[in-house]
Amino acid sequence: MELQCARLVGSLRQAEVVTYRQRQEGHPFFDDLLKAEPAPGPALWIVSWGFDVPWLLRRLRGRPAAYHAHSSGYGFDLPAGVPVLAVSRNTLGYWGDRAPRNPLFLVPNALEAMWFQRGARGDGQQLRRPIDVLVQQRKSSRYVLEQLVPALRRRGLNVEVQKGWVEDLVGLFNSATVVLYDSADYWRACGVTEGFGLPPIEALACGCVVFSSLNHALADSLDPGLVGHQIGFGSLESDLDRIAAAVAQPRAWQPPASRLTPLLESCSEPVLLERWRAALETLDGHWDRWFGLGVVPLRRRPTWRIRLDQGLGKLRHRLGVRLPRWPAAG
Repeated sequence: MELQCARLVGSLRQAEVVTYRQRQEGHPFFDDLLKAEPAPGPALWIVSWGFDVPWLLRRLRGRPAAYHAHSSGYGFDLPAGVPVLAVSRNTLGYWGDRAPRNPLFLVPNALEAMWFQRGARGDGQQLRRPIDVLVQQRKSSRYVLEQLVPALRRRGLNVEVQKGWVEDLVGLFNSATVVLYDSADYWRACGVTEGFGLPPIEALACGCVVFSSLNHALADSLDPGLVGHQIGFGSLESDLDRIAAAVAQPRAWQPPASRLTPLLESCSEPVLLERWRAALETLDGHWDRWFGLGVVPLRRRPTWRIRLDQGLGKLRHRLGVRLPRWPAAG
């Protein structure tokens, strides 16, 4: 996804992919650039890999930087003033709580043009797709792989479990009637969140009926019963009946165009390009003020002080006495 973002941003202004763990031919190296470019420097640095973000931002202290946030839950805090470019409302809400005084933006991931070029929604006039149910093994739960898939096959459905690299993922999705995506267990074990949830949207773009978990950012786009359907709907029998019905009559289970079309358009590259344009222009102004005027940064108030203030306020109210307040700054 970051390479796609670099391509989109590169159509607006000069952009380079920078490596930092190891050198790669054709790309500048992080340490070399820091040595050659005095702080604050003319470039905006965008960091994204959650596990390395605290280290990268420490190295970039005194330079314009922003965090392109996918998954959340890594546990780190951001320095004052560092903007967040969140790919989902779920991630935006996380940082809206954890960094409420940092500039926040919503810049979702984009569907590449190839997803809009083939297999527009099934309209009942197409030949039946050869794969009844498609499952991508990566991130799938044991429930799906060990219980649901065998049970669907016993019902006579053609279920394909995709493993490893696929040369033509668009073609694969266009060959399936139903796509199953259940990542809740995977992300809970990782301790972080589903940052955006692209596979179900890709499947919807290809005209598939989607049964998915609704964890984290998946709930941003999947409205159960309208745009997608919940997997693990109370019982194995319920899932079997609903998936079999969707295979038999996919049009009855596909989202209405009034709901699907706006969702797909919101994920298109032209729309996201405008979001990037607006975000970058605002970031330029933010960092110009930051370094040009020497602004005093707003900081998140520590939770313990908020709770203490609330407790003292309740005590003042009950006792009718005047107690000192903590300073508002900090």
